[in-house]
Formats: sequence, C-alpha cells, structure tokens
Amino acid sequence: SRFIQTGGDNGATAPYMTAKLQAAALGEPRSMLTTNPFDDDKLHEECGIFGIWSAENAASFVALGLHALQHRGQEASGITTYDGKHFHSHRAMGHVAGNFDRDDIIRKLAGRSGIGHVRYSTTGETALRNVQPLFAELAEGGFAVAHNGNLSNAMKLRRTLNRRGSIFQSTSDTEVIIHLV
Repeated sequence: SRFIQTGGDNGATAPYMTAKLQAAALGEPRSMLTTNPFDDDKLHEECGIFGIWSAENAASFVALGLHALQHRGQEASGITTYDGKHFHSHRAMGHVAGNFDRDDIIRKLAGRSGIGHVRYSTTGETALRNVQPLFAELAEGGFAVAHNGNLSNAMKLRRTLNRRGSIFQSTSDTEVIIHLV
C-alpha cells in the first residue's frame, strides 16, 4: 500500500501510516480495516534472563536485573551463581521481590558470576522443578542453564534420550539442553 503525508501544514510524514490507517484515523468507514488494532492489546510475557560475569556480589546484580525483567515472567524466579569452586542456587515460585529480598538468601548465592531467570511457562507444568536456571553436575563439572523459548523438537529429543537411559527431573524442554551437553 502507499504511504501518505500527515501532520497538517508542516509537511511531516508518518511513513508507518498506510492509506487505510489514515482513513480510519480520520473517521472514515472502519470497513477498510481488516483487523482491529486493539484486539491484541495485552501483555505477552515470555520469560526473562539476566546474567553477569566478574562482579562482586553477582547475585545482587542478577536480582536487580530480574526485577527489571519481572514483566516477562510472573510465575517463578531463580538465580544460580558460581564462586570459582561451587554453584549456588535459589529457585522459588513467585515474584523476584519476594524471592530475593532477604540478605541471607543473597549471601548464600556467593560468587562473581551468575545467571537468573523469571518464568512464564510455555511448556511444562507450573512447578518448582521447572523453575530455572536448571543445574546439573556433569563429568567435567557443573553446568547451569537458563533458556527463553521452546525447542520445537523437545518431545522427540526427550523420547530419544529416555530410550538411551536419560532420567528427567522436570517437564521443561530446557532440561533437554542439559542432556545434550
């Protein structure tokens, strides 16, 4: 469709407005619009991930970052840190402010690097076992992962890994990533 000039006498253009949108804005018949622009006017949460490396009290920064991303996930939140020798995790159902507002919890998350996740479930049940970051001890050491999105072939991979002897502890497709490492 063609772009039209708007804005009165100053000559300003609005290249995002097509002739159909301009007609609707001017009160012309709404039959020209094929969709209502307000039909999908709602919040779309899709998880949030925040990470930091080489920072004193990394957990404090991750908690602040997750707080800023809270709008992306309301169900649960978690943080995993690494102090150079050990991983430390805290995961809980609910909002970041309620899960990481106590000094004792932040102190237990020692380390100079960390990752965090706020959850909005798209796959898997709403349960603590699906709250990320997920952590595993592997042959070469620990591994923590936070993932935003869906693996399109997660169920097929899970079935294959189960047949090979993998044991899953969550219903989240993110755990598939751990088994593939």
